Amino acid sequence: MPLPPPPSGPPALVLDCVTHVYPSGVRALSETSLEIPTGMFGLLGPNGAGKSTLMRCVATLQTPTSGSILFGEIDVLARPEVLRSTLGYLPQDFGVYPRVSAVDLLDHLAVLKGVGQRGERREIVERLLQQVNLWEVRKRPVAGYSGGMRQRFGIAQALIGSPRLVIVDEPTAGLDPEERNRFNNLLAEIGQNVVVILSTHIVDDVADLCPRMAIIHAGEIVLQGSPNELVKTLAGRVWRREIDNADLARWRQSHEVITHRFRAGRTVIHVLSESSPDDGFEPIEGSLEDLYFATLASRRKPIA
Repeated sequence: MPLPPPPSGPPALVLDCVTHVYPSGVRALSETSLEIPTGMFGLLGPNGAGKSTLMRCVATLQTPTSGSILFGEIDVLARPEVLRSTLGYLPQDFGVYPRVSAVDLLDHLAVLKGVGQRGERREIVERLLQQVNLWEVRKRPVAGYSGGMRQRFGIAQALIGSPRLVIVDEPTAGLDPEERNRFNNLLAEIGQNVVVILSTHIVDDVADLCPRMAIIHAGEIVLQGSPNELVKTLAGRVWRREIDNADLARWRQSHEVITHRFRAGRTVIHVLSESSPDDGFEPIEGSLEDLYFATLASRRKPIA
């Protein structure tokens, strides 16, 4: 039977059985397969889950042990230089020259990305600094920027060359709520026309921004799909109750407690159960946070 023709439209990023084992023997990725279309895609997982390793493989900063990565017609592993020409990357940490202004540093980075004409660079730098709302502080050294301002500068440098694939790794960690909201609005704007991968452990960022997502744990993709559709699988199965904090360990032993938090001197627990665990529980609508913690808890259970 002949294969159907490839879909038209913007290129998708396709990872097929990507595995990476470090020389120490640590297996950071295990047969990871994903298809990521145009738009925002959330890669959600705890620290050490393999998110950054996966992002570095896609960004051609390291070569996986096995598997394939395609971006449209580009074989990323065979022709990394072609992928780099259309890639924007904001790593978890990036350094800057201590006394160089934003406008000069962005101009320098544009040269490194192959924008040779001075007039073209000037137009690109001005447009990007205005897009990320840094034009008024363009002559200040980037090293003196706040955390949120530096992240917005990081997005500006990632957008040089009009990339079709943008990777941002833990971009809002450490930002205050106002800067986080401003940064997320910027990402949402960018994600309308290109593939944007948001790698994070902050559930709300994925819930707010991403029409598709995946959860990674211990180097494996354990769940993927639309956040709204995935959350629907919790319907009628999440229950809430206030308890004394001293009783938390006992409740953990007798029920599947997926989250707990302190509130006004009491502890509120969310329990996953097909029916009411006890008269003191009330049913609630499950959230993406409930789904995330329930998924991780199921993976951490010892095998009987």
